[in-house]
Amino acid sequence: MRYQGRLQDWNDDKGFGFVVPNGGGDRAFVHIKAFERTPQRPANGLLISYEQKKDARGRFNATAIRFAATSKVQAAAKPSGPAPRLPRTTLGLLTLLAVTLAWMAKFIPDWAMLTISSLSLLALIFYLSDKAAAQGNRWRTPESTLHLIALLGGWPGALLAQGLFNHKTSKRNFQRVFWVTVVFNILGVIALVTLKDTLLTTAF
Repeated sequence: MRYQGRLQDWNDDKGFGFVVPNGGGDRAFVHIKAFERTPQRPANGLLISYEQKKDARGRFNATAIRFAATSKVQAAAKPSGPAPRLPRTTLGLLTLLAVTLAWMAKFIPDWAMLTISSLSLLALIFYLSDKAAAQGNRWRTPESTLHLIALLGGWPGALLAQGLFNHKTSKRNFQRVFWVTVVFNILGVIALVTLKDTLLTTAF
């Protein structure tokens, strides 16, 4: 038997929420993996159709979930949507490749290459850990920590991690701050390299 209901308490980072059937009844647990097709991101208020079954503890779980036909009510409830999709994996790899080539050509110093590569690796580890924590409902890495790693030079690895793990890509506020850290890091590296060259020129 199929039911219809609206999503409630949806947590996009963790990929789960609940659905209450139209007309009342027991609400059921909803997981992103239970959707048969996902032409759009789930969000609070969206109308879905589903089957339900009980787990070993007697709790209702929604299965075979589909988005119901679009209606005026659903359109009004639909949020503005996630941040525009970017080829983050490709951009991250291309950035790391460009940094490596620039270092080999002596356009950037050794310390900059070491900092970017080390912090990019650290960013990959932290994003993977936070993604696993989100899925397992465990302690999360603070967003301020992820932003600090990006600001200090690990943003290419963070960009790569966002694409590989599909993590933090739909949170607009996080993405706004992330891209600000990218700009500030690039400007900071340019300023440091320029200042160092200026000091060396003045000294000799």
